[in-house]
Amino acid sequence: MLCGVSVTADAAASSTRSRLIDAAEQLFAARGIDGVSLREINRASGAKNAVAVQYHFADRSGVVRAVLDKHRPAVEAARHAMLDRIEELARPVPRDLAAALVRPLAAKLADPDGGAEFLQIYAELLNRPRPAFGGAESDESRSVVRWRRMVAPYLDEDALRLHRRFTAIRFTAVELGRRGASAPHTDDRLFVSHLTDLVTALLGARIGAETRRLARARDTVGPASPGDA
Repeated sequence: MLCGVSVTADAAASSTRSRLIDAAEQLFAARGIDGVSLREINRASGAKNAVAVQYHFADRSGVVRAVLDKHRPAVEAARHAMLDRIEELARPVPRDLAAALVRPLAAKLADPDGGAEFLQIYAELLNRPRPAFGGAESDESRSVVRWRRMVAPYLDEDALRLHRRFTAIRFTAVELGRRGASAPHTDDRLFVSHLTDLVTALLGARIGAETRRLARARDTVGPASPGDA
């Protein structure tokens, strides 16, 4: 009997946690991460405990991490699979790498379980003055870190110093977040293909002489952050 009670309690806790994440997705996407209180998430989820959010996630950052963790496994698996295939190609082209950045995230447009909301939240995090990566910039197991490494040989030294890869990542996130805000759509294929074209062009964009001169002058002053470019 005690075992049965424990299983029931665990199931109830898991259900409450899932409802809290779902409520946070909806509210964060609609009003922004900082525009929603933990009390509102608690109320929208229907949780009976007034401090359920704090119990399960500790604070706002914990809620955000839980939302990201809900969706990241599918994105990570899809991108790693695409990068595996690219590594097997004799002569991969930049558009293959652009697709590996875009398409795993774009698949979330068709995910009815908060996929469009996740894209809006992810876009907000990456488009902040101090972008929040959630560890993606340093975790070697993350597919985006692997993608950055594979893209590097296609970029010249100045493009790397100007954070071209981060620009592509942020552009992709913002465009998919914008698309997610108007979801669902009957067909996202044209949008995704065009976005892949744009990311391909962004990665290969020529750097003008003035930009090179200004970038090198800036670098003599001190190290740059992604937001500087």
